Amino acid sequence: MAPEERSDGALAQAAGRAAGLVGRFLSELDGQPIAGALSPLAQRLGLTPEVDGLAVETTLLFSDLAGFATWVLDAGDDRALELLRALGTVAEPLIGAHRGRLVKRLGSGHMAAFRRPRDGLAAALAMIDRTTPLATEPDHPRLRIGLHVGTPQRVDGDYFGRDVNITARLAEAAAPGQILVSGAVLGAVGSDMLAGLVIERRPRFRAKGTPADLDVFAVAGAVS
Repeated sequence: MAPEERSDGALAQAAGRAAGLVGRFLSELDGQPIAGALSPLAQRLGLTPEVDGLAVETTLLFSDLAGFATWVLDAGDDRALELLRALGTVAEPLIGAHRGRLVKRLGSGHMAAFRRPRDGLAAALAMIDRTTPLATEPDHPRLRIGLHVGTPQRVDGDYFGRDVNITARLAEAAAPGQILVSGAVLGAVGSDMLAGLVIERRPRFRAKGTPADLDVFAVAGAVS
């Protein structure tokens, strides 16, 4: 059955099943660290942990698998869990490899934080590049990513505030396999990095909870 032919009840069933599978997957990870400590590379570079209660400039990344809930209906639970495990194995190490911190796992995706926008963008490009081979069929869920830099409030290792909402909305609006970034990110990464990327402006971007003047761009390119 084509996605557009599914009833509201079927879509609700898909969402429920997907949520259950995600819960099962996360239970497998119970007790595993969420990269709370600095990576060895970050330690060598002398980067220090952020302090709760301080709003410092942070680059936030949100990701998820586009179309995962609907795909589960036909794929079945075993294949869905296999995909979630593969996503974690492939994508999560790339966050730390680019000096980022995995803040938390969000269903079929992640929330991560970076000190530098260029590190966040490099991680996003690598995550899209390395997870694309996981999509072995035309309707297979593919990773999509939103990236924004701002000054979110940090509490107990998590982040809150307007900038978090903007990042989440960018991820929700991204097409499968796409990275959407705010103009603030592009303005901070440096022209040397932008030279190797394909950048397309998304005019008239509108999403609930985001400013009307938010500049949004789709970014793609080879991973350096």
